[in-house]
Amino acid sequence: MTHAAPAMWTDPRDEIEYGVLMANGRLAPRAFADRAAAEAWARPDEGDEVVSFNRICECDS
Repeated sequence: MTHAAPAMWTDPRDEIEYGVLMANGRLAPRAFADRAAAEAWARPDEGDEVVSFNRICECDS
């Protein structure tokens, strides 16, 4: 029997995701790898805004 190596623990406060809040008030229906990717996709001239959030918790680091 083989055992999988345990996953390294990560602090949930560091698990930040990036999205685009569209002009209509909804989040874009896709995920972005990082802030730069979200900024490249967003259309600020149309009212889009890049946002960052933590889906796990609203916690201070």
